[in-house]
Amino acid sequence: MATPDRRTVNGANDAASQTERAVLALREMLLRGDFGAGQRLTELALVARLGASRTPVRHALNRLAHEGLLEALAAGGFSVRRFTLADIWDTIEIRGALEGIAARLAAQRYRAPRDLSRLRAYCAEMEGLGVANVPDFVRFLEVNQAFHAELWRLARSPMLLRSIEAITALPFAAPGALVFGEAEKAAEQRVRLIALEHHRSIVEAIEERDGAR
Repeated sequence: MATPDRRTVNGANDAASQTERAVLALREMLLRGDFGAGQRLTELALVARLGASRTPVRHALNRLAHEGLLEALAAGGFSVRRFTLADIWDTIEIRGALEGIAARLAAQRYRAPRDLSRLRAYCAEMEGLGVANVPDFVRFLEVNQAFHAELWRLARSPMLLRSIEAITALPFAAPGALVFGEAEKAAEQRVRLIALEHHRSIVEAIEERDGAR
């Protein structure tokens, strides 16, 4: 069997890493709102903006269209997808259903108490943040995201994980997508407490192998 040329392998790895960098950079721009809804994006303009060559940019555009953040245009190029209120509610409902499946599978596939160590640690940290006088909301969102990622991992289902990652790539479907303004601190605190109670019930259900809760 012929051994692949090292230069060929290195070249393929470099191309893949360039594509990943372009995907990450462009996704961040889209989620940050750098482009308006319906705005047309072209390879040439993005090549200059991202500092990448055309091939990685092309792959990035196709990837983000597959994720649902962009739409391919019949005349060529891509546009930033417009989301309706129905899109938003449907996406949130689908994500909730997928997370319910993740919790059920995690309960069914629970192996040992150490499986829950990270989830318990995240709950403990969120509880401390939730009762602080000046809560660190950014950190709360980070820990909340980590809790959900660990739950998905405990489901031990690569197929389910791919589905969840696809739906949570949309800005309003990610864990912690709900952010409050300064005048809504009471509502923010209520959401924190509800989220924490929900997380505790998930941990208990997994420990009791109760996939129906």
